[in-house]
Amino acid sequence: MLKPIAETSEKTTPGRTKAAPSIRWALASLSLSMLMPSLGTSIANIALPTLAQAFGASFQQVQWIVLAYLLAITTLIVSVGRLGDMVGRRRLLLGGIALFTVASLFAGIAPTLWLLIGARAVQGLGAAMMMALTVAMVGETVPKERTGSAMGLLGTMSAIGTTLGPSLGGILIAGFGWKAIFLVNIPLGIANFLLAMRFLPADRRNHGASQGRLDTIGTLFLALTLAAYALAMTIGHGSFGAVNVGLLLAAACGVALFVVAETKVKSPLLRLSMFRDTALSAGLAMSTLVSTVIMVTLVVGPFYLSRALGFDAAHVGAIMSAGPLVSALTGVPAGRIVDRLGAHRMTVTGLVGMMIGLSLLAALQGKFGIAGYVGPLAIVSLHYALFQAANNTTIMSNITQERRGVISGMLSLSRNLGLITGSSVMGAIFTFASGAADITAARAEAVAAGMQVTFIAAALLIAATLGVALTSFVFARRSNLLEDAA
Repeated sequence: MLKPIAETSEKTTPGRTKAAPSIRWALASLSLSMLMPSLGTSIANIALPTLAQAFGASFQQVQWIVLAYLLAITTLIVSVGRLGDMVGRRRLLLGGIALFTVASLFAGIAPTLWLLIGARAVQGLGAAMMMALTVAMVGETVPKERTGSAMGLLGTMSAIGTTLGPSLGGILIAGFGWKAIFLVNIPLGIANFLLAMRFLPADRRNHGASQGRLDTIGTLFLALTLAAYALAMTIGHGSFGAVNVGLLLAAACGVALFVVAETKVKSPLLRLSMFRDTALSAGLAMSTLVSTVIMVTLVVGPFYLSRALGFDAAHVGAIMSAGPLVSALTGVPAGRIVDRLGAHRMTVTGLVGMMIGLSLLAALQGKFGIAGYVGPLAIVSLHYALFQAANNTTIMSNITQERRGVISGMLSLSRNLGLITGSSVMGAIFTFASGAADITAARAEAVAAGMQVTFIAAALLIAATLGVALTSFVFARRSNLLEDAA
């Protein structure tokens, strides 16, 4: 019978080497719990052209394979953390792993596009549980002095999942067909579940947390709002009509209802009073905008490389892995640079570098072959890693200990909002700029033109983000001067 680590290590003296193997296996489980959701995000993007052809669907329709997954994560990632406190983090993490694995099986055998989209939504629910609870489990799994190393390991595994997705997806599609990109999660999920069952610490009953209540109304309003927003951006084949406008108005009403609901409940999904902090609000806004741009490279890239440059799925996956690989390799050095030179300065540097890289992607379209795409993409990815380290440092270093969990959830939410925007809004710009009703049937020249316009729009979005950063720093400096004068 499998026993959790808390039971097997109770008789072991703290600090003894006997506990080390158990901790290593527990970290292996948490690493898989971080790897699988990030792999689930990136591996599906490479398959969009193949899935559009397999199901005879439009670009807007296959976008929902990505959007359904991201929507489920975004709307639930804050709530599942609180639910874990109520029912037990280990128990809920095990449920998330099982749900993700079973949903992957159904996605792999789905006979229709809409059943596949439904399976992806359920897979996103499992991913939300895994992402929210994996970080929370670190403090219960490793000694306090090793927490930083464990967090660094989880960050690396997330980057590896993002990096591995395009290349692994391309290889699987070329060798076994699109079903394999979902079925590959089954052995990973089974191994993860067994490791978690055996080595993760048993839940400790928290009477205070168990008496709390989930903000079901806020979660429902947020889910409906995001669904209306994403749907408005994906229907209509790149053009906006009455239905699109109606959905956007519904999304706006949903925001208003969400705000009202959050002021009425005792335990809101988001504490709106936190947004009075200018630095926090600016940091979250910048996180959303930059995530929007990063998602553009994942959504537009496969169509540009396959339709305009003529690469097959395996080569497209390998080329698209360049950006995430750069981010994974530069993440730790970027953090050290931020510590040495300052978060504010490196935030600006990161945004300026991203703007230059995106401008080069648009300007070098069709020139220098693969180098004309990979080179600028590497510049974008390197400076994205720098921005992430600097912006996260700014947000997390200026808050009190008791607010860290809430702010961390809000930061995750801001990133996912950006991913949804990048997949929907920027996807609509791409379709519109190509001048084709269906991007999957567009000529190579039209796809190239659409890519160029989309990356110009992305560069302008980063310029706006830079404006937010500079304005925030001015306000912060003025506030510091006023505090010193007082």
